[in-house]
Amino acid sequence: MARRSTGPAPGDVPADVAAFVQALREISLAGRTLSAKERHDLHGAGADAAERGVPLRELIKGHLAEMWRSWATLPGVAAAQNTDALKRIGEAVFRAAEDAVGELTKGYEETQRWTVRRDESLRREFIDDLLTGRDLGQLAERAERYGLQLAGTNVVAAASASQSFLDSGAATSSVQAAMSLRFSSRHVLVAAREGLLVCVVPHDLAGAPEEFARQVSEVVGRSSRWRVGLGQPQSGPGGAVRSFEQARNALDIADRLDLGERFVKAADLLVYQVLLRDSAALGELVTAVLEPLHGARGGAERLMNTLEAYFASGRVTTATALTLGIGVRTVTYRLDRVRELTGYRADDPAQAFTLQVAVLGARLLGWP
Repeated sequence: MARRSTGPAPGDVPADVAAFVQALREISLAGRTLSAKERHDLHGAGADAAERGVPLRELIKGHLAEMWRSWATLPGVAAAQNTDALKRIGEAVFRAAEDAVGELTKGYEETQRWTVRRDESLRREFIDDLLTGRDLGQLAERAERYGLQLAGTNVVAAASASQSFLDSGAATSSVQAAMSLRFSSRHVLVAAREGLLVCVVPHDLAGAPEEFARQVSEVVGRSSRWRVGLGQPQSGPGGAVRSFEQARNALDIADRLDLGERFVKAADLLVYQVLLRDSAALGELVTAVLEPLHGARGGAERLMNTLEAYFASGRVTTATALTLGIGVRTVTYRLDRVRELTGYRADDPAQAFTLQVAVLGARLLGWP
């Protein structure tokens, strides 16, 4: 007959493992399967282990190890009269062990899935509050869960693309994983918000915004349409809201002006924000200066494009012609037409300033 093994003292065995062994003792005598209550208790033990963060392999190992230690002491095993009886008992016990592993795993995985969904929901709520400024009183405390120090200074970058970013999208997950691997998830928060991909990082985490832009280009495709706007560093619980608004405004201005840069900083676009703060006055300037261009043959757009290229080239006609793919004489002719229609000379420093501000304002306001 099997020898009696020496196992841990009864008080050293967890309650759920002890209950499992007790079930095996009864099964070794009756040859039955696990009862509904025993299955329910094992399912609950798996759920409890998941809540406590116990690894699944350790949970299963603990139950099976105690089964092996208790094998020789099971009443049915000790009372077996022959090999056939011992074989029947072994089949019943091992079948019960297999069923027990299944119940432990189901309880563990169900709770783990629920925990993941709960954590995702809490994370979404936190990001919404962080980027809208709600519940600022408790925001700093909640931020610690995600490694953010809202009492310090943070900066927000926001990416736009031809297709909106989604919380559950592959692009969002890929960028989040890459940024966490590069900078540690305790310092970087990446999430989708209003179709944009948003990244919140400490302002002194060197290279983080640039790496975010690089990762966006990787997942979207370098040849696809995308752009990243960077807000200015802001401190305090409400700092992320202000920096996010700046990043979003930078994207908006860059799109209105059709800037070629993929990575735009709010700090570099302050002059345009100043212009937009009094859009009524800006609209009056645009109308007063540029409205006469509608009288040109073919409309105002061609002359507007020429003015834009002329100012972008530093008021050099040859460079303007090269940019537009036209002759220098054509550029000169168009600038003369602007002077005839508006009364402003593009080659006169004082008058050119008024023209340039009006052209910028027109693009910002979507004129004509």
